[in-house]
Amino acid sequence: MIQAFIAHHALLANIPLESSGLWHALIGTASFGLLGLVLMLVGFKAFEFITLRLDIEKQLEERNMAVGIVVAALLLGLSLIVVVSIL
Repeated sequence: MIQAFIAHHALLANIPLESSGLWHALIGTASFGLLGLVLMLVGFKAFEFITLRLDIEKQLEERNMAVGIVVAALLLGLSLIVVVSIL
């Protein structure tokens, strides 16, 4: 009955049923997630290094909307680059 349910759902069909395969998938997901976070941090620190004259943290504490939008766009762009590079 479970096999028939899984066969009808394409997303569930890709999940391994063995526990060893599941653990390998979870470890792979966690390691690539950690790698993605580290790469985003490196990219953000590089952006801070490039813009030394702009104190990003101070501007964000003062609720500068323009800096917030730029930082959000930077993080979204970095996350897209990390996702594409990991795939």
